[in-house]
Amino acid sequence: MTTTQRPDSPRAATAADIDAVVRTLTTAFFHDPLWGPVFPDTERRAVQASAMWRLFARSALRYHWLLVSENAEAAAVWIPPGGEELTPEEARDLGHLLRRTAGQDVAEAVLTMGDRFAAARPRQPHFYLTLLGVHDLHRGKGLGMTLLARSLDRIDALGAPAYLESSNPANLRRYERLGFTALDEVVVATGHVVTTMWRRGAAPGPEDAR
Repeated sequence: MTTTQRPDSPRAATAADIDAVVRTLTTAFFHDPLWGPVFPDTERRAVQASAMWRLFARSALRYHWLLVSENAEAAAVWIPPGGEELTPEEARDLGHLLRRTAGQDVAEAVLTMGDRFAAARPRQPHFYLTLLGVHDLHRGKGLGMTLLARSLDRIDALGAPAYLESSNPANLRRYERLGFTALDEVVVATGHVVTTMWRRGAAPGPEDAR
């Protein structure tokens, strides 16, 4: 007996998908209210940001939780419980990469922001959605929320909680409809407010783990 994958089911990305994933993330966050201003040179923003997204995407492959739509028009970068976005070596490389491609100010802004996000994460083990993006050419089709919902189905099957940082206030209601609730706020150097959000699993919530 054979089975077929649902058309809207995510799949784990492979190394062959990285270029497509990077294109998706680069367009998705080009005008993001958090990530756009981090790279103020709009003429070079795509090149500078894509180098960073490539590092994060390639690193995420090791967990098999970089989930994508059929042709990577949408991508969700998940870090499983106990994992980290980058290896220690990659974390060191990030600073060098940003200084080389975007300059010292951009490097400091990204690294400082990363430190603030790391400090805000709950200590309880959880799946961490670090990035969720849809390519500009495919916006408005529901691909991002469908990918997120199907990703959460997998996480629910494991009984685990999920956590994310919403850089765009317009997305809060969408995340709430999928079971996330606002947890805290992180204010970055530009004054932009990022809302951290938690979705319960079978285990106790973060109020029991802090």
